[in-house]
Amino acid sequence: MEQTDIFTTSTSKALPIFIDDLSQIMQQRGFIITNRESMNLATTFAKHDLEVEPDFDLHMIQICKPGKAAVSLTKNPLRAALMPKFIMAFTEQGKTRIQFLTYGREEIGRLVDDEAFPDSLTDTYQTIIDLIEAAC
Repeated sequence: MEQTDIFTTSTSKALPIFIDDLSQIMQQRGFIITNRESMNLATTFAKHDLEVEPDFDLHMIQICKPGKAAVSLTKNPLRAALMPKFIMAFTEQGKTRIQFLTYGREEIGRLVDDEAFPDSLTDTYQTIIDLIEAAC
């Protein structure tokens, strides 16, 4: 990936079905959803006495590949700032819309002085995009 971008796609699957399918596909590749209990932002906001519209269903899905993350962060803890990966999913016009922020190689290299990290992270981004597309 050469540029910082937001990958965007949609599916006709209902949001809970998309999340379940994504979780199953990700597990086959060693990824996990780390915040399953707190990814529904309507629930999070309600815990803080904040009201949202009844149809607000934005989910911030944090994903991790623990085996790779442990090795990567042990090698260089400065990588941590770019390690959290979030897939945003919500319902829009009867479809589940999905967004995923990616950083380009140059931007990663500018932010983290680590020769191997830009290629490793952009490879992970592409894997995540492939997993999202498979779940759609």
